[in-house]
Amino acid sequence: MSAKVYFSREITPQKVLELYKLAGKELTGKVAIKLHSGEEGNQNFLRPEFWKPVIDYVKGTVVECNTAYDGSRDTTEKHLKTMEKHGWNKYFDVDLMDAEGPDMEMALPNGKRIKKNFVGKNLANYDSMLVLSHFKGHPMGGYGGALKQLSIGIASSFGKAYIHGAGVPEEIWTSDHDSFLESMADAAAGIVDYFKGNLVFVNVMKNMSVDCDCCAVAEDPCMADIGILVSLDPIAIDQACLDLVYAAKDDPGQKHFLERVESRNGVHTIEAAAALGFGSREYELVEV
Repeated sequence: MSAKVYFSREITPQKVLELYKLAGKELTGKVAIKLHSGEEGNQNFLRPEFWKPVIDYVKGTVVECNTAYDGSRDTTEKHLKTMEKHGWNKYFDVDLMDAEGPDMEMALPNGKRIKKNFVGKNLANYDSMLVLSHFKGHPMGGYGGALKQLSIGIASSFGKAYIHGAGVPEEIWTSDHDSFLESMADAAAGIVDYFKGNLVFVNVMKNMSVDCDCCAVAEDPCMADIGILVSLDPIAIDQACLDLVYAAKDDPGQKHFLERVESRNGVHTIEAAAALGFGSREYELVEV
């Protein structure tokens, strides 16, 4: 069954909120807002002001987890300072979900590569989640979108190493690459199951660098902005974004962007996720 993906070429904070409402899913209870807080020095991440209307509308709490690599977000103290520096605390309640251990261990009985996931323990405090993703390239995953937010984004610092290492955290940077991508799909499936459908996904195709917002030194965007997408299906929304990149044949930066995606076999995360059955690669693009 194909999913609906709402799409607008107009990229404004108000349009994010409009498309969120079109998705028709009311997020109830305590709402977690998963987004990327931005590595210090990164010029491409989407700022608090951009996300403010939709976060205010759902009355959510911005949630993040520490990183597993050196930088401005690898300890609780540094990450909280970075979030404050980037202005998140100015507008929103902020929760660093793995600020203190122990992690929440999540069983993944249907996982292809990993059978458990480690997430920030404060995830237990939330009833629903709005996943706000900046769609762009990524040095390891090929691209970053909804599936990466669900997996690496919600994983604790240890959990990130566990996923990267395909279950062997000591092999964080040396594991088999496709096994890492499949582990991301496994972890994402666990989060979707945990929230039992109480999720909405927003992907914004703006500032499209080949590098992630986790890079302190990132390339400037190589492609023109494309638009905003909203869906209840994380697999469909990521597939739709990739399809829009492939369709942008007149964009001089398309080849460079796709080289990053294809050289890392980025589509395999989507393939692995679809095989797990928590969403569909088939979708109806509804342009607004």
